[in-house]
Amino acid sequence: MPRDMRAWIADLEAAGELLRVPKPVDPVTQMGALMYQSRERALLFEQVARFPGWRALGMAPANLRQAALAFGTTLPDLIPTVAALMDRRVPVEMVGTGPVKAVVRRGDEVDLTRLPAHQSGARDGGPFITAGLAVTKDPDTGIRNLSFHRLMLKGPRKTGALIVPRHAHANYRKYEARGEPMPIAVFIGHHPLMYMAAATTGPYEMDEFEVAGAYLGEAVRLVRCETVDLEVPADAEIVLEGHVLPGVREEEGPFAGFQDYYVAGSGKNHVIEYQALTMRADPIFKAIQNGSEVEGCVFHKVPMSATIFRRLRHIGGGVDLKNVLILPGIFALVVQMTPRYVGEARNVLMSALASEYHHPKVAIAVDEDVDIFNPTELLWALATRVNPQEDVVVVPNVRLHPMDPTGREIGGPGQPVWQRLGSKMLIDATKPSLADPAGREVFARIHPPGHGAVFLKDFLGA
Repeated sequence: MPRDMRAWIADLEAAGELLRVPKPVDPVTQMGALMYQSRERALLFEQVARFPGWRALGMAPANLRQAALAFGTTLPDLIPTVAALMDRRVPVEMVGTGPVKAVVRRGDEVDLTRLPAHQSGARDGGPFITAGLAVTKDPDTGIRNLSFHRLMLKGPRKTGALIVPRHAHANYRKYEARGEPMPIAVFIGHHPLMYMAAATTGPYEMDEFEVAGAYLGEAVRLVRCETVDLEVPADAEIVLEGHVLPGVREEEGPFAGFQDYYVAGSGKNHVIEYQALTMRADPIFKAIQNGSEVEGCVFHKVPMSATIFRRLRHIGGGVDLKNVLILPGIFALVVQMTPRYVGEARNVLMSALASEYHHPKVAIAVDEDVDIFNPTELLWALATRVNPQEDVVVVPNVRLHPMDPTGREIGGPGQPVWQRLGSKMLIDATKPSLADPAGREVFARIHPPGHGAVFLKDFLGA
């Protein structure tokens, strides 16, 4: 059985990580609230109100623990495991057909309003397709790209799209310069590791489907589209085929952002028109809830943390690096390390703030005795191991993520230049380095007698 969304549902249920919701749930007025509440378990909606016959999956993964389940590892080992997998590639397998071709609709048979797209935020411009992964190609080289885009429903065969200035945007600009529409295929519903691959940042030439193969441990099965020269996963639930219109921008948004605000991304954005839809005989819709520390964040936190982990390992010829974790809001991270030399933690933090991603603006370094998955531990380290005058550095006038509400916006969505300018901060919350053993001993944590050898569970029961 291929590792697709249905295999993932089975894995979640076997692990006790899935809640089935038997009562009808309205995708516009109820589904978002239910997903926003469910931070511990995935939700399978067995009835979608006003959309008879449809089921929908959301909050899967609901947290980093479920992400570790998807990768077949533990929470502490999640980021190092993914970082190691990033070095691998598994070539795709082309197949003649697949489950996603069970139903084929073209032209006026296509009606996106019959899909149970949900509304993520109360102030959203309307329902959005949130779990669509877009496949595009460079028109000159044929290099394929896989990326996330929110798709605001605008009609039976039309959506808006927020395409930020990255690889898919570079492809679009080539088509637009020629006055040509850009072919695009959007697939909805697959294994979460496919979404992790789409969120993995790498060089322009990187094929995210080959990254997905490494994450999944098996080749991604691709099938050709019906009306555009693109390939999509044969085991997806739904595929939409269309074109991004050249020179056309329309009002799009607002949309509940990953940072828990509506502040950025709305305005004159791109427009997609669709001419074909294929899907399984009994498709399950996939909905991704947005906001802070929900599913949308999980898909970005894991590959972002792993990518930065890979970078930091080699700073200054090698770092005693333990872990990296993107923090709530996505614009901050913590680095767990053992500083061997005076100033080493600062060097590592500077690299973390100048990584492949625009997101990080706050970087914190802690020792391995701090549990980075426990917010209380992080706050404790900040409170007891930081001398603000010596251990905090602010760098002004640097580029921030274009959806960071704290920065000054230059340009805007849909424009060739869109960025925000602000500041970044590094915080060294580590103990003194190994080069200062006496100073390091001052910050040794207290432990009761028997710590690590005496456990409460052994004293409970008869």
